[in-house]
Amino acid sequence: MGGYRAPLREIQFWLGLQTRSGGAPLNDGAVLSDADVSAVLEEAARMAEELLDPLYRLADEQGAALVDGRVRLPPQIKAAYSQFIEAGWVGLPADPEYGGQGLGHVLATAVNEIWKSANLAFSLCPMLTQGAIEAVHRHGSDNLRRRFLPKMISGAWTGTMNLTESHAGSDLGALRTTAVREGDHYRLKGRKIFITWGDHDLAENIIHLVLARVPDSPPGVHGISMFVVPKILVAEDGSLGENNEITTASVEAKLGIHGSPTCVLNYGDDKGAIAYLVGEENRGLSYMFTMMNSARLAVGVEGLAMAERAYQQALAYSFERVQGSRPWADEPVAIFEHPDVRRMLMFMRAGTDAMRALSYAAAADLDAGAAGSINAPKALDRISVLTPIVKGWCTELGQELVSIGLQVHGGAGYIEETGAAQIFRDVRITTIYEGTTGIQANDLIGRKLISDGGTAVNALLDDVERCLAALDSTPDRLVATRVALRRGLEAARDVVAAVLEGHEADPNLAGATAVNFLMLMGTLLGGWQLALGAGFATMQLDAGDAGRPFLEGKLVTSEFFAEHFMPRIEAYRASAIAGSRTVMGLTREQLERS
Repeated sequence: MGGYRAPLREIQFWLGLQTRSGGAPLNDGAVLSDADVSAVLEEAARMAEELLDPLYRLADEQGAALVDGRVRLPPQIKAAYSQFIEAGWVGLPADPEYGGQGLGHVLATAVNEIWKSANLAFSLCPMLTQGAIEAVHRHGSDNLRRRFLPKMISGAWTGTMNLTESHAGSDLGALRTTAVREGDHYRLKGRKIFITWGDHDLAENIIHLVLARVPDSPPGVHGISMFVVPKILVAEDGSLGENNEITTASVEAKLGIHGSPTCVLNYGDDKGAIAYLVGEENRGLSYMFTMMNSARLAVGVEGLAMAERAYQQALAYSFERVQGSRPWADEPVAIFEHPDVRRMLMFMRAGTDAMRALSYAAAADLDAGAAGSINAPKALDRISVLTPIVKGWCTELGQELVSIGLQVHGGAGYIEETGAAQIFRDVRITTIYEGTTGIQANDLIGRKLISDGGTAVNALLDDVERCLAALDSTPDRLVATRVALRRGLEAARDVVAAVLEGHEADPNLAGATAVNFLMLMGTLLGGWQLALGAGFATMQLDAGDAGRPFLEGKLVTSEFFAEHFMPRIEAYRASAIAGSRTVMGLTREQLERS
């Protein structure tokens, strides 16, 4: 079975849809040429295929281990990380003032997809570092930026996000970690769990972003502050000093991503770990959302990336595995020839196309919002709606498609030897970490729909309607896509109206409806993006582009998605409109099995 190969033509097609003016945006508003974009992607593909993919299985089998209080990774992983940072990949989207390359989010998202498909566990380390860089850059003082960012951007130091405590889980308002001011710093004490890449031996230092409470802080989420807590103390001139008061209590034994150490960290067993306040006291959760939203979009891309890897493996297996015969002939054939296997492969192909298109569209909105142009406010409103959808829908669909990939293998998929089982185990976490699907759905329906009376959501639905109007002007093409989009748009409007009308009378309505609404929106917006892609392909076909089979495939894929995915929207609508009556209808005693 062959390894992962970066689907560069696919990636460049969907990048092209988002950057039709040519090239890709940079953080300073300039544009990287198409030739430079291709060069970046080709080099990322080379490193993914030659360096990271060969370590995918090794990382799973050997994993991370806690030895004498320090997390150790296989030496091959450490060597790969050295090559990775030497090539400057961590700082791809970071500010050039501190050593970054200043590339925009849309190209960085495409590159990150490649890393995640090649080796998900490895990719989590630079992903979190990039999120920590963005949070410190946006909210930290000049001193913090100068002291920490250059080494983090180079990859010499890595970053983490420290939110969760065992008694609180996702309820951050219940956290108990404390921080007390001491001169120009604080002393921080507490225990954090589920810290991805919380300790390791790949880099010379680890910079933790930690949520904690200062004395006399307000209760709940309004009393949370954010701190930079280095594993090894850093002097004003950037040189390393003595170890901070941080110990690794354990490394979790997990279902998947074994090459990514998930740690329990103790802060301040004696005097307290030295910590530096980011921004102002009691505003830490809003600062941390910079990193959290970055991570949520990145985890959505993980659903896509794992589905892409599973698709490539399932497709290759379907070409090689000879079993059964055609209905009209007796000779044995590869299972690729069987209609049901084709159906599964098309599900995987259309689903990955839709996730890629939607993820890149969200990244393009990040770039547009950062550019400060006349369209920036609309882009920022749109990305606020798209973030929970990309995170929630892409990971839920990613799990479904990876499961289908295992099914293509039949019994061989359930055996570790083929590698399909590892992808299945690895993708399972994506709907859980960085906020479960339920948390994303509650964010979408509460903060993004109800809180503004549906303004931002309806503006996004208006964009879908404009696409539908354009399709109506080409009646001979994309018939199924046009019909499915119209029905899906009507269903979405129905649910929006029902929630806005009924949530005050029924306090359980939003929570009972939320996941179905998120899945409806994800499916509709995935179909919308595929329709835009089909239109983009049609333009190239009409211009006589030589890549006709590839471009015609985009039209077929859009129609398949319309026929096989978008009918789900009616089911989501029906469940959402049904409200909370039966969801909350049984008592605790009735729920228990007698």
